[in-house]
Amino acid sequence: MARNKTKIVQILGCAVITLLAARFAAGQNLKPIPHPVGRPQATAPAQPQVQGNASAAPSPWTPLAHQPTFLADGAANPILLTDGTVLVQDQGFPDWWKLTPDKNGSYINGTWTQVASLPAGYSPLYHSSAVLPDGRLIIEGGEYLCDPTTFACNAVWTNLGAIYDPVANTWSSVNAPAGWTTIGDAQGVVLPSGTYMQANCCTTQQALLDPKTLTWTPTGSNKLDVNDEEGWTLLPNGQVLTVDAYVPIGISYQPNGTNSEIYDPQTGAWSSAGSTIVQLWDSGRGCGGKRHASFELGPGVLRPDGTVFYTGANSCGTGHTAVYNSHNGTWTAGPDFPTGLDIADGPAALLPNGNVLVDSSPGIFNTPTFFFEFDGSTLNPVAGPPNASIDSSFFGNMLVLPTGQVLLTDFSNDIEIYTAAGTYNPAWAPTIKSAPDSVSRGGSYVISGTLLNGLSQAAAYGDDAQAATNFPLVRITNRETGHVFYSRTHDPTSMAVANSGLESTHFDVPANQERGVSLLQVVANGIPSAAVTIKVQ
Repeated sequence: MARNKTKIVQILGCAVITLLAARFAAGQNLKPIPHPVGRPQATAPAQPQVQGNASAAPSPWTPLAHQPTFLADGAANPILLTDGTVLVQDQGFPDWWKLTPDKNGSYINGTWTQVASLPAGYSPLYHSSAVLPDGRLIIEGGEYLCDPTTFACNAVWTNLGAIYDPVANTWSSVNAPAGWTTIGDAQGVVLPSGTYMQANCCTTQQALLDPKTLTWTPTGSNKLDVNDEEGWTLLPNGQVLTVDAYVPIGISYQPNGTNSEIYDPQTGAWSSAGSTIVQLWDSGRGCGGKRHASFELGPGVLRPDGTVFYTGANSCGTGHTAVYNSHNGTWTAGPDFPTGLDIADGPAALLPNGNVLVDSSPGIFNTPTFFFEFDGSTLNPVAGPPNASIDSSFFGNMLVLPTGQVLLTDFSNDIEIYTAAGTYNPAWAPTIKSAPDSVSRGGSYVISGTLLNGLSQAAAYGDDAQAATNFPLVRITNRETGHVFYSRTHDPTSMAVANSGLESTHFDVPANQERGVSLLQVVANGIPSAAVTIKVQ
């Protein structure tokens, strides 16, 4: 659709809260709180059937050998750190736990340790998240703030935030941009320059964070509608793609809206990216209109061929999908989900074989879930994990592991690992151009090459969670024992995806790295480079 030429006045403070309260009181756009505590846990793979789903095939899902039974309210928001470990939040609690792969590099057989808890008073549910170039983790906002003593969560769209330093094992509070009161369940992204960009959920505002001073600079002029419910996908040219959800704060309800937008970091402005052809956000058109709309949509994932697979929600029927070609800036309609299914918030992950794994469910926030791999033209059904029969699509969070597997959390204490068939095209792998011949335990070094950040952010959800892995990992495997170690990477020259130019990153060899002749690889999005031989002194 054509851009509205009337500048939308940005609504802040009490005015925003008043409009939010009115909208959410009508049941619009408020994601439910999962309550998995005490809910039944399936003991065998529950495989919801859709047409063409072969239930006789071996399950691609494997549970962790050491499940996080110590979590009080279930696992949420898995994040891969640059040392190869995975952080998982205890849903609605300030507590975070770390999964470390075993000596053979297996996450299925990994072990858990607790890390530092969030600052007092900040126990968010549904928040933005990103790994910064220096290796720290930032989380911002939260649709709910929860009381870990009572398990009660209140919808407040908080503007609180914090940064985790994995070296010091500490969290530090981050002040919100000036005037922001409703970060809430808002999206964030690390731009190719390494700058973190954060959205304000319920206005048209975005801001850029200086990670050293923790100060914010406004950006993102000309945004058509508010950021609420929208996701951000980083493109190969360094720009950011979003699909408008037409949430009715600051813009009139448009039941047939199909506009998308592009953010250009060079200008700091948004412009139209054209019509998505089919409607991806849920307007309630055809079954109640605005009063029935959830305004939800699904995730969008950049694939190795430069296309973005975007998924949709539909409270009135079957969800649509669309494909954005980043080479020529055009949209085409993708395959619809099977009858009645859609993704009203939910995860997606790029597999090493180039397919996109997604989960879907009927209507808005209903159960069960059905899983598919999109291969570029077709949604191919695959078996679901054990909790599929009792989950809705929004329960899931996916993370692409260095092994190429996908870790799935669903607000329960059952974490599953998905292993896809097939493998990657060698042209998609990082390449090492320069590396040290020898390293010392505890030493810091530089490695250079191409595609060090991979071809994609690799995982998406939308405005409620992000788990991007577009940064290099350094894996060193001892030739004699076969034991696997990850060096902590930091300060890469770029965070761009699909960058064929020369890049470099620093890496710190762990103090417990085994000595001797070893193989060094760079891993991005679960795809490893060819190994080079080094000696660990």
